[in-house]
Amino acid sequence: MAPITYGYARVSTREQNLDRQLRALADFGVRRENIFADQASGRDFERPAWIRLRETLREGDLLVVKSIDRFGRSYDEILDQWRAVTRVRGAEVVVLDMPLLDTRQERGGVTGALISDIVLQLLSYVAQVERESIHQRQAEGIAAAKARGVKFGRPRKTRPGSYGALRESYLAGRITRSEAASRLMVSVSTFDKWLRQDRETMSRETA
Repeated sequence: MAPITYGYARVSTREQNLDRQLRALADFGVRRENIFADQASGRDFERPAWIRLRETLREGDLLVVKSIDRFGRSYDEILDQWRAVTRVRGAEVVVLDMPLLDTRQERGGVTGALISDIVLQLLSYVAQVERESIHQRQAEGIAAAKARGVKFGRPRKTRPGSYGALRESYLAGRITRSEAASRLMVSVSTFDKWLRQDRETMSRETA
């Protein structure tokens, strides 16, 4: 059987568009029926289309992707999937955004494959370091904002004016927690949280 050229495209959410990747694959010459596409996170490889593609690939086939991060998000993940395609399945790989990542034999044989492997490891490492740097900057930004008094998360629910009287009725045993929460039009857990906050405030004031 003659080798087949396949393409793989992925976006992280259904709101994102596959068109740019599909056009690039089509421009390379990948037939539409040979393109596999997922709308799934890059966090893992539990992706239906990718799994089908990986099982479809045969020795000598060519897999074309727009960019290296279609293989995954972490250094180890990208290398594992690359090797699963090139070494386990025996297929060739072309990454359109990075011409050096081209394992086809006519592009340099063993030397070309070696260069691709070295470039892949370097780019995968750089991609992971950049992601870790972004997360670190985000964490530092959040910490700095908290230090300035910026509040994160949902705003606290305002207590109705009737809260004080209903609280006293509950504490006196005249109504239940559920009744108090119902009259305040909040959940029982919210009512419990308010009671807990009151106790903590009183403890601080008497300390």
